[in-house]
Amino acid sequence: MTNPHAVLATAAMIMSIVVTATAGDILTASAMRQVGDLDVIRRRSGIPGAAAAVITNGRFGLGVVCLALSFFSLLFAFSHRDLSLIGPAATSLTFVTNALAAKFFLRENVDRRRWTAAIFVCVGVALLAF
Repeated sequence: MTNPHAVLATAAMIMSIVVTATAGDILTASAMRQVGDLDVIRRRSGIPGAAAAVITNGRFGLGVVCLALSFFSLLFAFSHRDLSLIGPAATSLTFVTNALAAKFFLRENVDRRRWTAAIFVCVGVALLAF
């Protein structure tokens, strides 16, 4: 019989990875849209100018912090739970949440093929969990 506390702890670890990774991905994508075409900036200001445009963007910085938190959450989870569950579940659920966040926060067109893939991912994660 599975310990309910261990199941909740595993779910919490996976969700912390997924939420921070998705937030990081959305924030960095949004930041790069704000910054604009780096080739144009590079031609105008050189590589240091292009780097400064990215690094000084607040969303980019917050996105990097979220991605770092996701990475360290992943390391923590790997040290306490099975890789065979944490790795696939976190990665695949991040795919699903990225599709949702891209649709609603970035206003991207997420086509039927990606939604179908997201459903299959959810089914796969459910099969792993049970």
